[in-house]
Amino acid sequence: MSDTRIDQNAFRAEVRSWLAENLPPELRQAHNRATSVFVEKEFNLAWQAILLRKGWVAPHWPVERGGTGWNEAQRYIFASEYARAGAPSLAPMGLKMVAPVIMKYGSEAQKDYYLPKLLAGEHYWCQGYSEPQAGSDLAALQLRADSDGDNYVLNGSKIWTTHAHVANHMFCLVRTNRDGRPQEGITFLLLEMSTPGITVKPIISIAGDHDFNQVFFDNVRVPKSNRLGDEGKGWTVAKTLLEYERAAAYAAGLIEALAEVRAAAKEAEMLDDPAIRRRFAELDSQVRTIHAVEDMVLAAIGEGRDPGPASSMLKVQGTECQQKIQELAVDVAGIYAAPYQYEARQAGSNEGYVGPESALTATARYFNGRAASIYGGSNEIQRNIMAKLVLGL
Repeated sequence: MSDTRIDQNAFRAEVRSWLAENLPPELRQAHNRATSVFVEKEFNLAWQAILLRKGWVAPHWPVERGGTGWNEAQRYIFASEYARAGAPSLAPMGLKMVAPVIMKYGSEAQKDYYLPKLLAGEHYWCQGYSEPQAGSDLAALQLRADSDGDNYVLNGSKIWTTHAHVANHMFCLVRTNRDGRPQEGITFLLLEMSTPGITVKPIISIAGDHDFNQVFFDNVRVPKSNRLGDEGKGWTVAKTLLEYERAAAYAAGLIEALAEVRAAAKEAEMLDDPAIRRRFAELDSQVRTIHAVEDMVLAAIGEGRDPGPASSMLKVQGTECQQKIQELAVDVAGIYAAPYQYEARQAGSNEGYVGPESALTATARYFNGRAASIYGGSNEIQRNIMAKLVLGL
């Protein structure tokens, strides 16, 4: 056995042991009962504090900013063991989305101010991109930012803003110029959610969860020093951030999700059904393909390169595979997927429930998972990007 293989096995054992000893049962339950993109803020920050003490909050950050210094193999091992342990995912808006663009486009003062607070969980971020008339066609955004001395004055709204009701900061795309191409008049701002004039109204999902919001801006004053990059150059920053968002690590979570459904199918004595076995085999193959694409994308990020169209490929494959796994979970749950047991599936709840525990979240995850192929740039848009950049169409 090679030294590298031995080192990887030792690292895997270290990560597995640490997670077993340090992941509290209530946070594992929060993950197991979560039906949305990630767990509630209180569980998120509790787990982030534990990871921070170990130094494992931001594996992809540079060491000088609090990263781990791990290579790609170590990062993948960590992600695999993390998913296997049932650890709750940290909200990506801060650590995985805005942090990389602050590092790339921010001033030294901005880096020194924002990054330590991101790492410590003091700043909890939401993403101000989509608007009622600008979703996948993001360049059509209309949130006005009029110049007034050292400030911008914002008027308009953002929609589908995940966790805006609990966030204390937002990174936001605004329109500072209406002349020329739509992309040329966009500016990227960092703002505090406590700023006067900001109103947050909830949007309840089909599964009954409150993750999304509409955010209204009424003469909101934001200092120009909160601008990331140059005025009118926010589209460049936004595209970079979207590549990081679409380059999310999927494989480890998909492997664990598929294993959970397989365990439920075994418990229900369904694995002798050839049709069920075929679906598991097809999903196994898809997850392996996603793992290969993910290796390419994460290697590019680790080397400081933009992942480019490969991130679009990963987003399409990852979200569509996720939806197929969720659909299979509902089919495996059968009649027990039908009852709506909102209270029972809340983390920390002692409410009784009908059927096996594996069925408790199946339908809610299926419903909420329908959005995965829409947010972050719809999969139709991703296919257009690949057609243009890869095929030259």
